[in-house]
Amino acid sequence: MPHVYMLRCADGSLYVGSTRNLDARMQQHASGKGAVYTSSRLPVELVWAAEYERVDEAWAMERRLHGWGRAKREALIRGDWTAISRASRRRGPADV
Repeated sequence: MPHVYMLRCADGSLYVGSTRNLDARMQQHASGKGAVYTSSRLPVELVWAAEYERVDEAWAMERRLHGWGRAKREALIRGDWTAISRASRRRGPADV
């Protein structure tokens, strides 16, 4: 089944990816062969993952997460839906 996942790298950064085989992909990341970004930031830790029925759904969620800021990603990792909602609100002129 397709998955979207987030890794926390040794430098504290977050990496977002998607795969058809989560276990195999985690082994690739751990061995330094998963992605150029993570290979220079080992070790990495899986901090969030979601399974999808279809590859296009997983890919769409990966793209969405790439557009999220760090606070919103951290809220997703914690499962803090209130913070996700709060981070999703657009800032208007009064909030600047």
